[in-house]
Amino acid sequence: MSHTMVIFGASGDLTSRKLIPALYRQFQRGRLPNPTRIVGVSRSAFTSEQWRAQLTESTAKFVKGDFNNESWQAFSQNIFYQPGDIGSEDDFHKLASFLTEVEGSQTTDRVYYLSTMPQLYAAAITQLGKAGLHLEKDGKRRVVIEKPFGTDLASAKVLNESIHQTFREDQIYRIDHYLGKETVQNILVFRFGNTIFEPLWNRNYVDHVQITVAEEVKVGRRGDYYDKAGILRDMFQNHILQLMMVTAMEAPVRYTGEMVRDEKVKVLQSVRPYKGSDFAEFGVRGQYTGYSEEQGIPDDSQTETFAALKLYIDNWRWKGVPFYLRSGKGMSCRSTQIVIQFREPPHMLFGEQKSFRPEANRIVIQIQPAEGLQLYFQSKVPDSDMKLRLSELDFKFDSTGKELPDAYQRLLLDALNGDPGLFARSDEVEQAWRIIDPIIAAWKSPAAPTLHPYEPGMWGPEQCTEWMHAQGRNWFDVCPILH
Repeated sequence: MSHTMVIFGASGDLTSRKLIPALYRQFQRGRLPNPTRIVGVSRSAFTSEQWRAQLTESTAKFVKGDFNNESWQAFSQNIFYQPGDIGSEDDFHKLASFLTEVEGSQTTDRVYYLSTMPQLYAAAITQLGKAGLHLEKDGKRRVVIEKPFGTDLASAKVLNESIHQTFREDQIYRIDHYLGKETVQNILVFRFGNTIFEPLWNRNYVDHVQITVAEEVKVGRRGDYYDKAGILRDMFQNHILQLMMVTAMEAPVRYTGEMVRDEKVKVLQSVRPYKGSDFAEFGVRGQYTGYSEEQGIPDDSQTETFAALKLYIDNWRWKGVPFYLRSGKGMSCRSTQIVIQFREPPHMLFGEQKSFRPEANRIVIQIQPAEGLQLYFQSKVPDSDMKLRLSELDFKFDSTGKELPDAYQRLLLDALNGDPGLFARSDEVEQAWRIIDPIIAAWKSPAAPTLHPYEPGMWGPEQCTEWMHAQGRNWFDVCPILH
């Protein structure tokens, strides 16, 4: 079977920095379907030879020591370029003719990757339909759409309806690169591939769950976008809720794309909606000091660069267990982690001193950058009178010495092979917005909770730590150790 990936926005940063290097690395590993053609489309007036030359330089830069001239020459023979403007119907008919010329008479599965501004998604798909490029008369047709998928529930619904006029839902692949990370996929194996953890993964043994996505960097040059989006749109509606779904979902009957997505959606459907005082009491807002001085940010901006939320999943497994979700810019370090905090033993036999209370067990899943897993448990201090200490079992996912693949490597290969398991479905996207939209609205209203300042390099506002302490809990504020 022949394959073609058509990348709209071919001259953009995402294409050169992520997409082409990911496809090249899969080619090097022998995993890319053979043959796989790559056709770039953008308004820049390149020839295929000029685009190849540009990509040679950028790919060598981004894959570094993995770049090999011989393998690149073999890979780049299937790279082509066709100038085109998404606003021009004529250009899409030219693209159709160009693809017919490049693919010849072979039956070809084709993937359209929209690496463009979100405002152009609907227009690009409409043009594909007008040019007949969605028709499956000589192979499968799929479209990959980058985030953000809408800016609220209403816009997400409009976009879904627009896309469904041209493509069926099973042809649409909404990408979230967090789901392509090896560590995220390992959560499913960790839970459902072992018998020692899953029986404890519920309200009977778990006190609470923490999901943190901390970014050390500030907003930088993204000010114009970020001030309109804020942390809830930028991180919670997509990345963090995805991590929560994978952490909380039930085991599917079989490991198929649709069955996995069915179980993920059930998690979102079980999230308890905020009501009344919840909007003030179940979250903390923050903004790092100096945010208003960033390029493109108004002096009086009330946009959050930090947020913490408490959600409840009202189903049989998780009823009463709080899920604490936290993300921020300008924080202490770059770290994405999931903490499963277990309950304390029902009766303390050891460590009865008033000044010491043993910590409960916890599992920490490090998503990035130090991909791994730690299990914390109590053990006896050697040569002591039953004194306890918190010990740790530490597993690194890269312990085999092999470099973990970039998330896009897995996701692009799945799109080419027609595996939707790691992509968001329309009902999943809309349900996520149903959770986040009311919180955004409340936090933008005159009755919004206080926007607390915090210094860059911290773990957010002090008030967030106090908020957890008031609930008898503590954040797991530990930067990953990189080896």
